[in-house]
Amino acid sequence: MNYQHLTSRRDGVVERLTLNRPDVRNAFNEHVIAELTAWAAETRAAAERHDIRAVVIAGAGTVFCAGADVTWMSKTVHYTEEENLRDAMAMSRMFAAINELPVAVIGRIQGAALGGGAGLAAVCDIVVADQAALFGFTETKLGILPAVISPFALAKIGPAAARELFLTGARFSAARAKEIGLVHAVTTAAELDPAVGRYVQELLTAGPEAVAAAKALIPHVWGRPIAEAMPITAAAIAARRVSPEGQEGLRAFLEKRTARWINDKDTKGTKDTKQ
Repeated sequence: MNYQHLTSRRDGVVERLTLNRPDVRNAFNEHVIAELTAWAAETRAAAERHDIRAVVIAGAGTVFCAGADVTWMSKTVHYTEEENLRDAMAMSRMFAAINELPVAVIGRIQGAALGGGAGLAAVCDIVVADQAALFGFTETKLGILPAVISPFALAKIGPAAARELFLTGARFSAARAKEIGLVHAVTTAAELDPAVGRYVQELLTAGPEAVAAAKALIPHVWGRPIAEAMPITAAAIAARRVSPEGQEGLRAFLEKRTARWINDKDTKGTKDTKQ
C-alpha cells in the first residue's frame, strides 16, 4: 500500500516504518491515524505469516512525534461532542492495533515524543531514545487530557508517575522516561541506530511464535492474583513445549545446534542499519 504520510520498507524480516511529516514534526491528524491503522492491519497479516518478525518505528527529521497537528486541532474546536467521540475512537483503535501486533515493536525516538507521540512510545514494546529527547503527556496544558493514550501509558509507567506527569503536563527527559519505564535504553544520537540494531538482533534469535505468545501473555497475566494466574501460565508453557516451534527450540538446545528459525541472512547487518 502507498502512504502519503508514512514510509514503510522491508529490511529482510524487519519492517521499518517512518512517520514522514517532518515539516510539522510528524504530528498526528486524521489522515495519519487512518494510514497507521491500515499499516497495522497489513503488518499483522504479514507477521502472522512470519514474513515480519520485528518492527522499528521512527520519525523523519529532528522530532519523533510532536502529538496533534495544529490544523487538525483547530478543526476539532468546532466538532460536536459526537464528532469528537468518533475522532477519539479512531485514534484509540489505531493505538490498540499497533499495541496488539504479534511481533515486537521498537520505538526509535529523537527530538521529542509529546502528547500522542508519547502515546506512540507507550505502545512500543521496546523504546530506544536519544539522551537529548524530551517526553511529555502535555494535554492538560491545552485544557484537555491524555485520555486515549492512558491505557497504554499506564501499563508502562504506572499510576504514581501518571499522577505527576498527566496532571502537570510537564515535559521530562529521556533519563526520567527510562526511570519510569516508558523508555528502555538511552543513548547518544550517534549510538541510536546501533542500539536499535542490537535489539533487533536479539529478537531475531527468538522463536517468532514464542515472541508473539510472550507478548500476548503479559497483559493477560498482569494484575491477576497468583492463584488466578497459575492455570493460565501453566497452560501457556505446556502448549509451547508441545508446539513444533517449542519442540525445535528445545531439541536445538539439547543437540547444541542453531534453531531453524535463526537465519544468518536476517540477523546480519541489523546492528548498524540506519533508519
